[in-house]
Amino acid sequence: MSVTKAQKAEIIQAYKTTDADNGGSAASQVAVLTARIRNLTEHMKANHKDKHSKRGLLLMVNRRKKLLAYIKKNNEAEYDALIKKLGLRK
Repeated sequence: MSVTKAQKAEIIQAYKTTDADNGGSAASQVAVLTARIRNLTEHMKANHKDKHSKRGLLLMVNRRKKLLAYIKKNNEAEYDALIKKLGLRK
């Protein structure tokens, strides 16, 4: 099951950096990617031979990794807060 529009809107609302942010900030993109990664991880546990989904999962993980590196480079305090809020490892 993928992330629905309503769930995505809730995530963006929770992680937006400014009032005008509609999901374009790096923090909200990381939060949405994290939700999608968690859903796809559950799918992969049940369907371990699904190579196409595995590739998509790896692409999402790498995109999130790049966005997190960007956040860390520009604002380390924001990075630490985001990692803690999402429950990710450093």
